[in-house]
Amino acid sequence: MTEYATLAGGCFWCTEAVFNDVIGVESVESGYIGGTAPNPTYKQVCGGGTGHAEAIRIGFDPARVSYADLLDIFFATHDPTQLNRQGNDIGTQYRSAIFPMSNMQEEQANAAIARAQANHDKPIVTTIEYADQWWPAEDYHQNYWEGEGQRNPYCIASIPPKLQKLRKSFAARAKAMA
Repeated sequence: MTEYATLAGGCFWCTEAVFNDVIGVESVESGYIGGTAPNPTYKQVCGGGTGHAEAIRIGFDPARVSYADLLDIFFATHDPTQLNRQGNDIGTQYRSAIFPMSNMQEEQANAAIARAQANHDKPIVTTIEYADQWWPAEDYHQNYWEGEGQRNPYCIASIPPKLQKLRKSFAARAKAMA
């Protein structure tokens, strides 16, 4: 049975590309969570006034990849020590956050933060947030790296290093390169 994880780690194009490459991940949807505006648009979220984070909702098979493994990959493929930013993307919409869907996911998120902190000299600023409303991003954001992203200079600079981290640190979890 498919389970879901909702994570925000900066630009959703970048996090989506990483998790689309993980064995056991069945789907990755880019979207918005954690804000106040109903049915926000990309332009509204990027403006920073809605309170939403750019995030991904991962559908995964827990028999093939655990929630804890997904969290470890999440922490290894973005900088969880940067408050409200990832690289040149600045604002609360680019925050590092975990949105647990159960008490078990919350407990595992706390444990993952502790594991990640052991690997960082600076404090982990990833938040655990509770939001019940998920808003899918516009269609052109879905599977962005597989299409337009391969021609986008920002993506070309940002995504391959994240995929390299995935392959180096989680080789057994990464899909074979095409």
